[in-house]
Amino acid sequence: MSLGQPMPGKRLALLWLLAVSLLLGHNAWLWLGQRITPDTDILALLPVQERDPVLQQSFLHMVDAAQQRLVVLVGAEDWADAKKAADAYRAVLDTQPGMFASTPVNDKTQDDWLALFQRHRLALLTAEQEQRLRVEPAGHWEEAALGRMYNAFGGPKLGSWQDDPYGLFAGWMQERAQETPVRPRDGYLFVAEKGGAGSNPRQYVLLPMTLKVPAFSITAQDTVLPLLARAAEAARKAVPKVDLIPAGVVLHAAAASGQAHREMSTIGLGSLAGIVLLTWLAFHTLRPILLILLSIGVGCLGAFSVCWLLFGRVHLLTLVFGASLIGVAQDYGIYFLFNRMAADPALDSRALLKKLMPGLSLTLLAAVIGYMGLAFTPFPGLRAMAVFSALGLVFAWLTVICWFPPLLKGGALKPGALARGYGGLLRRWPSPRLNAPTLALAAVFAVAAGAGLMRLHPNDDIRLLQNSPKRLVQDQIRLGKLLDAPTPVQFYLVRGASEEEVLQREEALKLRLAPLVERGVIGGWQAMSNWVPSLRTQDSRRALLEEKLLAPDGPLRAVARQVEEDANWVAATVELQRAAGKPLTLQAFLDAPSSEPWRHLWLGRAEGVYASIVALRGMNYSGLPALRTAADGLAGVQWVDKVGEISTVLGRYRVYMGWVVLAAYGLVFALLLPRYRGRAWRVLAPTALASVATLAAVGYAGHSLQLFHVLGLMLLLGVGVDYGIFMQEQPDRRDATPWLAVGLSAANTILSFGLLGLSGTPALQAFGLTMLIGTALVWLLVPCFAYTDNKESDNGAAI
Repeated sequence: MSLGQPMPGKRLALLWLLAVSLLLGHNAWLWLGQRITPDTDILALLPVQERDPVLQQSFLHMVDAAQQRLVVLVGAEDWADAKKAADAYRAVLDTQPGMFASTPVNDKTQDDWLALFQRHRLALLTAEQEQRLRVEPAGHWEEAALGRMYNAFGGPKLGSWQDDPYGLFAGWMQERAQETPVRPRDGYLFVAEKGGAGSNPRQYVLLPMTLKVPAFSITAQDTVLPLLARAAEAARKAVPKVDLIPAGVVLHAAAASGQAHREMSTIGLGSLAGIVLLTWLAFHTLRPILLILLSIGVGCLGAFSVCWLLFGRVHLLTLVFGASLIGVAQDYGIYFLFNRMAADPALDSRALLKKLMPGLSLTLLAAVIGYMGLAFTPFPGLRAMAVFSALGLVFAWLTVICWFPPLLKGGALKPGALARGYGGLLRRWPSPRLNAPTLALAAVFAVAAGAGLMRLHPNDDIRLLQNSPKRLVQDQIRLGKLLDAPTPVQFYLVRGASEEEVLQREEALKLRLAPLVERGVIGGWQAMSNWVPSLRTQDSRRALLEEKLLAPDGPLRAVARQVEEDANWVAATVELQRAAGKPLTLQAFLDAPSSEPWRHLWLGRAEGVYASIVALRGMNYSGLPALRTAADGLAGVQWVDKVGEISTVLGRYRVYMGWVVLAAYGLVFALLLPRYRGRAWRVLAPTALASVATLAAVGYAGHSLQLFHVLGLMLLLGVGVDYGIFMQEQPDRRDATPWLAVGLSAANTILSFGLLGLSGTPALQAFGLTMLIGTALVWLLVPCFAYTDNKESDNGAAI
């Protein structure tokens, strides 16, 4: 059965009642039985890297390692006060042992951490030590050994003198320690602030924790944040001047969740209140209000159920965006209500619906085309928004078709004061003619719009997807500087056919990065080969040590003479060194407790290759071009800048979606042509002109052009065509019915999307403002293009 020939009313209404009952049951089961919660993970909005699964896995690996971590710095000018505040803070956290996992800091922890490396210390050399071994004479090493034996300040000592007579292992460990400013102190992890002139540097206790529950879960956000607030209060009570710096993904997720909840309430309830008020003023009765709310409610419930079945989750921002659906889903009901009000009371509502079906069907198809433009983006979250919105429109439309006729008899509606006053405006609305003034106005519009478009500049920064509170961003920056932490979104991905090849390629990359440290482009790097050199490097270093330090005529003979020891002493010392010469394997390191902070750097086997990550510390963002080219020519090494990559994707899809918008205009025009023939252009012209004017307004306002402006124009097409169809279905200006439907629909759309323009997320704000300006302009223009029978006038031909 076609859209233009409805089923018998009673049977159709009963079938739809059954479908809606199933939707209600499914929603009740989801919310009350399964106690589902909307997804708040902002990564769900990011594009999936389909071209390179290893690259995508490396990014997710880095993010997963970061998102479960929560770090708190507890600082004071006096170390004793910092410890006191940290103890108070930790005592509160300990009341919820199921929330966090942490590693104690004590002598045994440090001994366990060193044990693995001490067993393999012979081949653990720094690049500088290796170079000195190649160029320094034996006398240099004799003096180094005697200095460590007699000088209390001859450098750090790990074990006995005979374990490390030249201080090579101690030097290697010292270089590893420089990868982080954090040090153990009195059973705590300690980091100091760099004090400026005239200021006392604060001393901080570092409290690293790992969440035992997902950072993006409602459980984490509802439990962790109050717990941290109580812990902070306890720390301030113990030390009033304590400085607390918390950082973690869970804090940003909670902020985003709270913002989305507030915006969903503001947008949904605000537009709902506007619809109720305007509908009451138009009809002065409750029945139209209840019917429109019914169609909107069924639309939202149906969209949520089907989206959950399709995707297994619904993002919170999808619901925020879906709240704006309220401003569109009511168009069909409003159009039917005004036509029912204006029709002969004796005309049956089913017969009226049959008359209106072609226009209602075209409006639904045009709006769905507009929403489904979002489905062409690479963002899973935006695709879900498209499906949610399109389904919501379909369910709302079906509710109007199935239930409105039997629930609304002829003569049940009378026009209110708003309908009577607004309807009279149509006769006084400008009706342009093809004459000199109109052509002059068109020329002025073209020049003004062109100047505005010339001011547009693109901005595709991914950070427009989320706007974290300033305080959280500042805390994150401060903590990053204090801990010299690497960024999880910019790094090198190293691939190879084996673990050994990956480690060798890391070592080749580090030779390229060393000059960048000297130039201040980066502060250093974190790499698996820092801890586990390739077997080739270990073999080379052992051979070098054998030649330079462990040979029978090496420096130890001269040292023995100085300390009056014999050949047996020399042999025993050499044998002790060789006992620690067994190669250190990557798996042995990964199995040891000491590898825990660095395991996220190793991806292991993925897609038939082995892969690792080289992370950068202290990165100077002005040096990004040098970092991009540092790996040029190195096999298996790739620079990854996820921020830049996704921003590039945003830019590419901004251009791509611009072409999709143009294609959608062609598709909608082809859809309209069979019914409206030579008048089809009149349906599209108001929306097209409004879109151009909206972009010009964005340019004049000094805003950057984003993908979300283009997506707004895509949706504006679906909304604006509705108004054009309403006016072309009944173009006679003596009949104000379509004008009333357009006015009330546009007012509600402006209200809902205008409230979306209040969003704290710049992307949604851009989308909302585009719809706000564009819808208002379509409302102003659409009567000017309504077809009339006037062929000629004294002032010129009708447009």
